[in-house]
Amino acid sequence: MNTALEKRKQISIRGIVGVENVAELKKGFNRHLHFTLVKDRNIATTRDYYFALAHTVRDHLVGRWIRTQQFYYEADPKRVYYLSLEFYMGRALQNTMINLGLQNACDEAIYQLGLDMEELEEVEEDAGLGNGGLGRLAACFLDSMATLGLAAYGYGIRYEYGIFNQKIRDGWQVEEADDWLRHGNPWEKARPEYMLPVHFYGHVEETRDGPKWVNTQVVLAMPYDTPIPGYMNNTVNTMRLWSARAPNDFNLKDFNVGDYIQAVLDRNLAENISRVLYPNDNFFEGKELRLKQEYFVVAATLQDIIRRYKTTKKGVPGRTCFESFPDKVAIQLNDTHPAMAIPELMRIFVDIEKLKWETAWDLTRRTFAYTNHTILPEALERWPVELLEKLLPRHLQIIYQINQAHLDKIAALFPKDMDKLRRMSLIEEDGCKRVNMAHLCIVGSHAVNGVAEIHSNIIKTKIFKDFSDLEPGKFQNKTNGITPRRWLLLCNPGLAELIAEVIGEDYVKDLSQLKKLNDFVDDVAFIRDVSKVKQDNKLKFAQYLEKEYRVKINPSSMFDVHVKRIHEYKRQLLNCLHIIAMYNRIRKNPSAPFVPRTVIIGGKAAPGYHMAKMIIKLITSVADVVNTDPVVGNKLKVIFLENYRVSLAEKVIPATDLSQQISTAGTEASGTGNMKFMLNGALTIGTMDGANVEMAEEAGEENLFIFGMRVEDVAEMDKKGYDAMLYYKKIPELKEVMDQIASGFFSPKNPELFKDLTNMLFKHDRFKVFADFEDYLKSQEKVNNLFQNPVEWTKMVIKNIAATGKFSSDRTIAEYATEVWGVKPTDLKIPPPNEPREAIEETVKALKKM
Repeated sequence: MNTALEKRKQISIRGIVGVENVAELKKGFNRHLHFTLVKDRNIATTRDYYFALAHTVRDHLVGRWIRTQQFYYEADPKRVYYLSLEFYMGRALQNTMINLGLQNACDEAIYQLGLDMEELEEVEEDAGLGNGGLGRLAACFLDSMATLGLAAYGYGIRYEYGIFNQKIRDGWQVEEADDWLRHGNPWEKARPEYMLPVHFYGHVEETRDGPKWVNTQVVLAMPYDTPIPGYMNNTVNTMRLWSARAPNDFNLKDFNVGDYIQAVLDRNLAENISRVLYPNDNFFEGKELRLKQEYFVVAATLQDIIRRYKTTKKGVPGRTCFESFPDKVAIQLNDTHPAMAIPELMRIFVDIEKLKWETAWDLTRRTFAYTNHTILPEALERWPVELLEKLLPRHLQIIYQINQAHLDKIAALFPKDMDKLRRMSLIEEDGCKRVNMAHLCIVGSHAVNGVAEIHSNIIKTKIFKDFSDLEPGKFQNKTNGITPRRWLLLCNPGLAELIAEVIGEDYVKDLSQLKKLNDFVDDVAFIRDVSKVKQDNKLKFAQYLEKEYRVKINPSSMFDVHVKRIHEYKRQLLNCLHIIAMYNRIRKNPSAPFVPRTVIIGGKAAPGYHMAKMIIKLITSVADVVNTDPVVGNKLKVIFLENYRVSLAEKVIPATDLSQQISTAGTEASGTGNMKFMLNGALTIGTMDGANVEMAEEAGEENLFIFGMRVEDVAEMDKKGYDAMLYYKKIPELKEVMDQIASGFFSPKNPELFKDLTNMLFKHDRFKVFADFEDYLKSQEKVNNLFQNPVEWTKMVIKNIAATGKFSSDRTIAEYATEVWGVKPTDLKIPPPNEPREAIEETVKALKKM
């Protein structure tokens, strides 16, 4: 275990410990405890200490933050705007200390103050403003954009309530509100001076000067800025999140003469826009409030972007002409959620700035790029025309006009092909008329990308084939990545240090250097050390589980981990069937040798997703039976990990031996958890899906446990038709497991409990769980065999770590920068706050030379 003393000896990837530095931090800490928190050491709580430390660390950000913004003002670079409805940030304290090189000095200062750093870190609430992969990707991207010195901004919504807290009661998921701002947020700065109006409803009047959107309801957007520090480069970018505020004359100006009290109470209606994150992952819920959220973030952000575009350096006349707009602004749409930005920018250009339609459309297309995140049909956004007409009437007109020009172009190219026109239209006509937001994004962007090679190919050859055939140059791949700062340095300091000892510490900013670890695959000492770090992490996680959940687990067992959102396509059910099969094997032959496992499954189910909630109940029911059966002993334990979130991922991932990535081939666009496990010394059992394909390519397929149907096999089976009964009859172990579930073996008080689930598996399983069952079990046997040989297992682990270089979000962002946004990453260091302001001009000159 890391004693405070050992921790303090660790080398400089956690920053240098200078005496003055430590003294200054202690001084800042005491000052904040006194002046900011108004407490003394006698009555201060752990939370007070956390806030004192957070404010002290934040003080070190402020000078660099201001400097960075001054630098962008002087250099006037092209700006990148990352628009997302989700930013799944997690905690900020430790990440900020690491990126500023303050970690060791803070550890020392807190130690000298007689406090426990880890206890303070545990006080911080996760900023849970995302559901899963898409929101966490946005957070990793912000870290990489700052580290690569890009003038980038994240724009989103400051939800008052983030993703719900999950409680397991009696084996069922129950949701609790995530009141993450209850104690205040030391990392944000409100900017009421930049408050902006956003309009809704009303109608369009045709005037001599063109269409006018009138009689609208106004909601104000209040910005809150959060600093995003790059790694050790003095760059601090901004994430700006909007909060909805009612204007002060809300409901008081017109009809509502007498009822002042009610009018003030009704302000809530406007402010509900930023109240809560929609808790759906890979699922479209066409609610009016959600569309309001999507337009709210877009309208506020575009006003901000245009204000910044028009503001130039003193002495230089402000920009009034928009022809250089795409040379100064790149906007990335994180999925279709911010798609309304396309008609909104057109509205600003045409209605307000009075540009010609053709000019405006050319500028708009050159500004936007779109990232697709899923091919599941139920996830694609298709907004009813009726709703748009009520909420955003002018935008609907603009969408119709965009569609008309688009269809005219296609009709000219394919005069007889009515079906192609129907397929490619932005408006779907079957049933109620809807706007296909993905089509809007494709038509309105100059670049479209998928998030792993296999996913980008499916986009080009299947779901957007017509568009890809028309403009093949528009479609690209950008394989996702993860930030090695949070996902190695922060969560696994032992492994990060070990790697730095053998290959140096430059890998933190250039993860491709990890391939140097291949020279150490057979190094006995290195094998032993890697194995030791894993064992320490497992022990620490076992202690955490014992403390938090009062479950005792065997730390020498294989930690087999499956954590991600609960969804049928992610096939937690396949894992569950394997657990039951293992249980049956032990019961049949209790004295036979068995490789001990602790199976850990975690993740949230969308509150309205019945099947996902049943999957959780099945897992917890199986756990109850397995964990209390005396025949099983400590050979097999099943744990459902409650309230899986970023801060819990940081604990479980470094302790994992086996990572489960078992979606049906062709359904997981990329996955990023797979990369985190690989980087932290777990081996992967997985299908050839998403980024698993590229992980196998990088590490060698023989160094992953790959099983199951490939995309081609799935397509073949879809043609023939999938018959679950066939497998049930053919595979005795599968039949036994299914009969147990169906007969109520795991729900004796309610034998019918899982009938929806078994019925789905037999009659309408879109994700073909049974078809991969046999190969999955064979693959699991290979896992067992290797795990019994710790040296060979660890060699394979080292080969995997050595192959993770590609999966840094720094690489992903460098590709977006050069191939989509037209900006250049730089390793130029912005002068720190203690250097004179003239140093900024020098750096600007150096940048211009480059």
